[in-house]
Amino acid sequence: MKKETTQSVIVKKLSSNARKCKTKEALWEYNNILLSIYLLRYIDDAKLRRYVRIALNRGKAYHQLRRIIGESNGSSFRGNGDLEAEIWNECSRLLANAIIFYNAQLLSQFVELKEAEGEWAAVAFIRQLSPVALQHIILKGRYEFCEDKGAIDMKKMMEVLEEALKKHKKSKVN
Repeated sequence: MKKETTQSVIVKKLSSNARKCKTKEALWEYNNILLSIYLLRYIDDAKLRRYVRIALNRGKAYHQLRRIIGESNGSSFRGNGDLEAEIWNECSRLLANAIIFYNAQLLSQFVELKEAEGEWAAVAFIRQLSPVALQHIILKGRYEFCEDKGAIDMKKMMEVLEEALKKHKKSKVN
């Protein structure tokens, strides 16, 4: 007879036992074994180290973006209580995610354009760019969302990106 259970049931049962339970100690030792295997792989595998470094850098870039968004208000949160601070925090997350989506959309369309033109070196360069970039976004401006100005002219944006790529190529050659 095969018995099945969920993680939550196992955790509840282990939590209700004494601290020095043999099952807990066995699981901790198993965790130590898995951690040792991972650390040995990390030491030996340059590709794994590179992937871990990339993932850590992405997290760091996201948190920097969130900090910059928060500081755009003069390093002060508005609000008097925990609820208002939480609302401001969630607004900051929403804005950061909107910036990342916008950048990802631009980069995706630029990659498609360069693939259609057969410029594979440009495609490789664009794929290395981070969608967390903030240099082209003005945070300390006045924004009005009442008027419908229409959709963003993506063709014009692609032309601007094309010029930036040409400048990058020239600076790399010099």
